[in-house]
Amino acid sequence: MNVYKKTVEVRWSDLDPNNHLRHSVYYDWGDHLRLTFFLEHGLSPAESYKYHVGPILFREECIFKREIKFGDTIELNLRLVKCRRDISRWSITHEVWRGDTLCAIVNVDGAWIDTTLRKIAVPPVFVQDIFAGMPKTENFEWIEV
Repeated sequence: MNVYKKTVEVRWSDLDPNNHLRHSVYYDWGDHLRLTFFLEHGLSPAESYKYHVGPILFREECIFKREIKFGDTIELNLRLVKCRRDISRWSITHEVWRGDTLCAIVNVDGAWIDTTLRKIAVPPVFVQDIFAGMPKTENFEWIEV
């Protein structure tokens, strides 16, 4: 799998007073795309609760390149940029496209948290397997601890 992608249509409620996409929508799309990827690959909220593990973010940034307006059809994708071998910490990039135009890039750095201990954790093997199958950037790197 080279890329994981979804298509969305810009809704009226996604707009700001300047009549273009609110900045927070880009982050919402990134969240939705990551969680949809997890769900489609077997990591449902129920599984997260069962194993007391969930994703958290340390950093989230958006690089805005082109304006997005009401009614635009947008394609979102995600790829893994870097990851510790134990999958405890990772970085993912998302691209936001309108046709052939790259409109934004959303980058996140995250980790897995043990929701009982409230500490960074190494996720269960099945989560590690999901990450192993995640599309990766051309310059993907494993990070040694």
